[in-house]
Amino acid sequence: MRYIYIFLILVMTALVLIFTFQNLQQTTVSFLSSSVTMPQSLLIILVYMLGMLTGGVVLAFLKLLLTKAKAKPASKEKQEKEEGSSDS
Repeated sequence: MRYIYIFLILVMTALVLIFTFQNLQQTTVSFLSSSVTMPQSLLIILVYMLGMLTGGVVLAFLKLLLTKAKAKPASKEKQEKEEGSSDS
């Protein structure tokens, strides 16, 4: 199994290197009044990583909302049981 992981890492590294060398042309990115010139491959990799970061934050936020939503009904049931037992 270890050799499969090593092989996959080598294949991914080779693909990234091929992608980088095939996209070396310069690209200018303008935002508001500033602009930056960088290789196209770097821009694509940065945009991909930014997408991973924002996607991870959104997923974490949704998981937090779901766990809170699941915890609320359980706590309401507990309160109702406690109120019911204290009335008797």
